Amino acid sequence: MRRRLTSLLAIGWFVFLGSGLGPGPVAAKGTGVLVRELARAETSWDGALLPSYPEGQPEVRILSITIPPGTKLPVHQHPVINAGILLSGRLRVHTLDGQVLDLQAGEAIVEVVGTWHWGESLGDEPAHIVVFYAGTADLPITQTRE
Repeated sequence: MRRRLTSLLAIGWFVFLGSGLGPGPVAAKGTGVLVRELARAETSWDGALLPSYPEGQPEVRILSITIPPGTKLPVHQHPVINAGILLSGRLRVHTLDGQVLDLQAGEAIVEVVGTWHWGESLGDEPAHIVVFYAGTADLPITQTRE
């Protein structure tokens, strides 16, 4: 079973990395594995170019974040590149300069870097998002505003 799972994962990554991933899902022939690109970007959702990755020991973090209904997060920024997918609920993200992004379950976000912003959970159910952060071991992933 473990060997089969490892083989399927390897096939999936091969298809993902080697496919070019056009607009629709890509399947590995005869495996049942389906890969769908959720985001590909050189800019964050506000249109700003993503910065270069910092020098130093790379560190990856993946967080599962659940925001109760009607909750507004504090104003914060991320010094590292990050992206996520909203698994359930609705989320609205605001920047201090007035830009707004509304996310529905299943939608991906390439988050702003070095820009003060906040999010709020909309509707009657929690917003559950999984976020991938790519930085270095010596950098925080989030800084809150005083």
